[in-house]
Amino acid sequence: MVLGSFGQMLLTRTPEGPWAAVLGHPVHHSLSPVMHRAAYAVLGEELSYTLADVEEDDFATAVAPALQDPRWRGFSVTMPLKSVACRQADRLTGFAQVVGVINTLVPIGAEQERHILGHNTDVSGIVNALVAAQPDLPESPRAAILGGGGTATAATAALHILGADNMTVFVRNPKRTERVASVADRLGTTLEWAPLEAAPARMGEFDVIVSTLPARAFDDYASSISGDLTGLALLDVSYDPWPSGLAVAAQDRGAAAVSGRDMLLYQAVDQIKLFTGRLLSEELPHQMEVLRAMADAAGVQARVKAPRKIYDDQTLRPRR
Repeated sequence: MVLGSFGQMLLTRTPEGPWAAVLGHPVHHSLSPVMHRAAYAVLGEELSYTLADVEEDDFATAVAPALQDPRWRGFSVTMPLKSVACRQADRLTGFAQVVGVINTLVPIGAEQERHILGHNTDVSGIVNALVAAQPDLPESPRAAILGGGGTATAATAALHILGADNMTVFVRNPKRTERVASVADRLGTTLEWAPLEAAPARMGEFDVIVSTLPARAFDDYASSISGDLTGLALLDVSYDPWPSGLAVAAQDRGAAAVSGRDMLLYQAVDQIKLFTGRLLSEELPHQMEVLRAMADAAGVQARVKAPRKIYDDQTLRPRR
């Protein structure tokens, strides 16, 4: 692909009807196309969904023609584009403003009043993946995050929604956690910083843990996990390979573990609503059938539950 001509290429190769796409770099491993296509087939939506590899420096130029195309219904945005994509939105939802990054661009309004909305459905994806793992989480769960990168910002917001006012963040380098600290400050959430190597011995202190680390990044620590982890809900956002070393070690001690595939499934539900012109407060038609089709396409275990609706910006207001 020639990235500079991405916009024209995508427009000319896309069918005449409505279309959407996932953008990232690299992106060819993405599960979004199979999940979205499975959902649109159940919904009877004539919406084409594709993917394109785009680098950060090329993003604005690459997507500009698409944003003006009346057939365009939205972009799913993955790494490393979640920050630069904010600049292409006319308006950000409250979720996006708090988290500081987006994974969704969508046109809103009639043609003459159309504007581009930026939203973050990763928050919903994390909440619902954790609830799927452990439906009986406490109202104020003891929460931890492994890693302090971009996904940790969405994890901070998601854990806040689940009722966690205090969180422990295990990181290699606490000097590279400004974005997570900013999100926590906006939410009125207290953070404790701890070295990543301390996590294995402390996992039994928590009700819920979100690992935002890259694949295999925790493998060297996994064998040191100790204690009874019964009741712990663990989301490892990595899903290749799966189960990860972290998931296996935690499950051996009683934890309920889910992967990034579960997160991707649930975050895609909200994108599908937006791309098909529906409200986030609505359920999709035939929603459970849609979820099962998406889960089958993405290789998610058949434990799919109706997702909790995460759409009201009030849920991200500080509890001070």
